[in-house]
Amino acid sequence: MTLTLLSFGPGGWGSTLLIGALMTIAVAVTSFAFGLVPGALAAMASRSPHAWLRALALVYTTLVRGIPELLVIYLFFFGTSSMIMAIVRLSFGYGGYIEVNAFAIGVLSVGLISGAYSAEVIRGAIASVPKGQVEAAMALGLKRWVIVSRILFPQALRVALPGLNNVWQTTLKDTSLISVTGLAEIMRSANMAAGVTHEPFTFYLVAALIYLLFTWGSARLFARAEIFSGRGLKEARP
Repeated sequence: MTLTLLSFGPGGWGSTLLIGALMTIAVAVTSFAFGLVPGALAAMASRSPHAWLRALALVYTTLVRGIPELLVIYLFFFGTSSMIMAIVRLSFGYGGYIEVNAFAIGVLSVGLISGAYSAEVIRGAIASVPKGQVEAAMALGLKRWVIVSRILFPQALRVALPGLNNVWQTTLKDTSLISVTGLAEIMRSANMAAGVTHEPFTFYLVAALIYLLFTWGSARLFARAEIFSGRGLKEARP
């Protein structure tokens, strides 16, 4: 019975679960990559000599990390729809309901959540690079983008990888929350299958195993990336 429910043939939900799993990966990867942008900007702003930039970074990270992830998704989902409807109503006089794309809202909301947490990881990684190296590069007359790409970024990335691994794992699991927007990722797919077949334990257990597979596989990839980034380095010995 269980194998029939999970099959890819008629009456099986294997295809639905597979599509949901692929959607989960698509949202997680896109959100994580998108979140690195505000995360890096907030990290650099927090180290800026300008007080207003430091305050802006603090407001972003404090607000996003202080509000439950599900509430952030709701605010973006309904808030974006309301804003678009207000603009369309004022511009064109259309008063109907406009629903925003669930994938775009999922990436935007989860990405901003991911960025708020990655900001601290990136900030700490940048701070780990000795200031003397940057000062020496500036004394040599190197341009800022060269200093960032050749000195800061390679060394900071090596330090940031373990922390970014944790952010990625959290981002991957946060994708389950966007099922409230109607996007058919793995959690919503399992929920639909459980509702139709009245076998909730089976499908929620399969969803849990899929998440475990994703987290285990991605942890292995990050571990390999850490080894690769640390090649050529030798531990200091007394």
